[in-house]
Amino acid sequence: MSDISPGELNFLLDLGLSLKAGRGGGDNPLAGKTLLLLFNKPSTRTRVSFQVGMYQLGGLALDLRFQEIQIKRGETIKDTATVLSRYADGLVIRTFAQEELEEWGRFSGVPIINGLTDLYHPCQVLSDMLTIQESKGGLDGLKLAYLGDGNNVLHSWIMATTLAAVDLVMAVPEGFDPDPGILARAESSGFRGNKPRLTRDPHEAVEGADVIYTDVWTSMGQEEEYQRRRDAFSGFQVNSSLVESAARGAVVMHCLPAHRGDEITSEVLDGEQSVVTDQAENRLHMQKALLLFLLAPKGLVQGAS
Repeated sequence: MSDISPGELNFLLDLGLSLKAGRGGGDNPLAGKTLLLLFNKPSTRTRVSFQVGMYQLGGLALDLRFQEIQIKRGETIKDTATVLSRYADGLVIRTFAQEELEEWGRFSGVPIINGLTDLYHPCQVLSDMLTIQESKGGLDGLKLAYLGDGNNVLHSWIMATTLAAVDLVMAVPEGFDPDPGILARAESSGFRGNKPRLTRDPHEAVEGADVIYTDVWTSMGQEEEYQRRRDAFSGFQVNSSLVESAARGAVVMHCLPAHRGDEITSEVLDGEQSVVTDQAENRLHMQKALLLFLLAPKGLVQGAS
């Protein structure tokens, strides 16, 4: 999130909505371009949205698994990144350590897109912002209540407050706070609105909220902590009673996959205030906007300064 400016965010949001409406894609603008997907973690929406998006823009996407390339046998990231960037026009990396992703970036000669690390999930939050723009007509001044774990999605939402004046209130149980270094980094960049606030009370967070957002309590790689986390988060479920505290017309969001009955009830997930399916669809439109922004021939897509 820190690699784009507020103006570039607005450009991406406008382009994403135009693409969703069937405008702005041109005639195969990425013809002859190749995108490599290197995934070290399972994926549904990130993988499919980038593959389909690249296809719809006229380019080619190749899906590679870490277990199937020479990194598995000890080849360094430096050697792999140097060679792959001679073959392709961009790489999407989905892996565990943020430091590993940044190492890819140091040695790649083409754009690297963060498809998820344990620290950040920027493509998800950019798509979330597109969904809020679409459903609420804008971002600035809205109150977003995030309930759950201080994970990579919340970290990216914290960084998003440096790009848009979203009033972020985080309801997180003690012991599961977001990384204080992320908050410090966002503060040094400068918040566009209020500084994100932390509370232990889900109802306080949701009171008057325009957007209620949640994510799984147990992320990939934390499966052995499931019961401990389920106990710790038991009061943070997004259910009908909680949603009643939100502002009139509030929308409910979840980045999926959802554990129905844990962090959110089926009644809310499938309810009238849920925009979760639109949120998932918008991964495709935002990925396409990102791909055009990063890979399209110079002059074809004019970015914001």
